[in-house]
Amino acid sequence: MKKTFLMVCFAAATLMAKAQSTTTTNTKPVETKPAEVVQLKETSYDFGKIQQGRPVTHNFELVNIGKEPLMLENVQASCGCTTPEWSKDAIQAGATTTIKIGYNAAAEGMFTKTITITYNNHQYKTLTITGTVYKGPATSAPVNASLSLLKNN
Repeated sequence: MKKTFLMVCFAAATLMAKAQSTTTTNTKPVETKPAEVVQLKETSYDFGKIQQGRPVTHNFELVNIGKEPLMLENVQASCGCTTPEWSKDAIQAGATTTIKIGYNAAAEGMFTKTITITYNNHQYKTLTITGTVYKGPATSAPVNASLSLLKNN
């Protein structure tokens, strides 16, 4: 009985000593960032002053700088007043495509809208459009006061 007890104690002591001498390192696997395959000629555009209710557009140029064809999975605007248009076809290596962004202002004041381009298995780039919307005239031409004099005669 004593021999069994001593053997168990010896085994436990050996395991504890071994556990203390073993060092563990908490290294996380290194995440490699995919190679850059999209180059934008510009990432933002300022429309300046635009009239309320008058749609405006701007074309953003995108170049495939990768070695493989590129697919634009989605182009999503931050609100319904901004509408992106893009080709669903593959963009060959070295080729250029255009993303047309339309904006129709309903409210006066400054605006900033973002457009997210998703491509090649959930990589993304962000575009920004800005500007200031002013209220247009209520009528297409100014009211002519002398017009009422002509009607009375």
